[in-house]
Amino acid sequence: MKRFIEGLDRSQSTLLPECVDDYVEEENPACAVDASVDMLDLAALGFDVEPEATSRPGYHPATMLMLYVHGYLNQVQSSRRLERECGRNLELIWLMGRLKPDFKTIADFRRDNGTAIREVCRQFIALCRDIDLLDANLVAIDGSKFKAVNAEAKGYTGENLRRRLGEIDAAIDRYMGELDRTDEVLAKTGMHPVEALLSRVVKKIAHYRKEARTLRAIGQRTDSTGETQVSLTDPECRAMATTSNQPRVVGYNVQNAVETKHHLIVAHEVTNHGYHRDALSMMAHKARDAMAGDTIEAIADKG
Repeated sequence: MKRFIEGLDRSQSTLLPECVDDYVEEENPACAVDASVDMLDLAALGFDVEPEATSRPGYHPATMLMLYVHGYLNQVQSSRRLERECGRNLELIWLMGRLKPDFKTIADFRRDNGTAIREVCRQFIALCRDIDLLDANLVAIDGSKFKAVNAEAKGYTGENLRRRLGEIDAAIDRYMGELDRTDEVLAKTGMHPVEALLSRVVKKIAHYRKEARTLRAIGQRTDSTGETQVSLTDPECRAMATTSNQPRVVGYNVQNAVETKHHLIVAHEVTNHGYHRDALSMMAHKARDAMAGDTIEAIADKG
């Protein structure tokens, strides 16, 4: 091909193989992630750095923590996406030393080390405060809705429990009526109903009765515990009112306090409330404690 920029021949061998350290430059943010995690005392933060002598070797907490920090910086939160990135992202290949943990291992690390990861966040805020990266006088507070993996059909409130049970009772009555009509036809004409149709009706009735038993058990649970909502897939998430265009979302309301100098998050909290009003005072106090100051000015929109 004339007059075109040509790439390397994929089949061309080299005398000296590539070094993984050549994949990133010194100014790459991955180098900062590596250096920051290397400075941490992981045992003091709560990570398990002493594996069992008889079990199968696992991944070092520092390796998994670098994976999560890199994912956070590049807006990759999904464990399945992080698994894919370990095989194609040069920065992660460099950080992980070509290790490729599966998505279940990645998700389990986040689940088992939630408290330690929060301590890492606190230590990062303290570092930013010490090197004068934070405006200790002013923070902005707002909340964001995050959708949970719980489908709306798998979340129940007292209202939709009653509505669904009413729909099931109506469906059972309808199918029972079909069975009564087939009995009448058989008695009057002696003609047998179609076996496939009869089998379908019986299966439908059994299905609706099973679902009704499940919903009544959920209703008994809400009555005994005082819960206003029950989510089957993700027990901690809740259906929250949002805007008129998107009236409800099943998930979480994450409150964030951001300092105004370099726009760094200094405090965060996950709530189940669809509104932000009750979180303003809480987040202002958390931001003041993170800034280690006596007083702080907090601003928020009127929502």
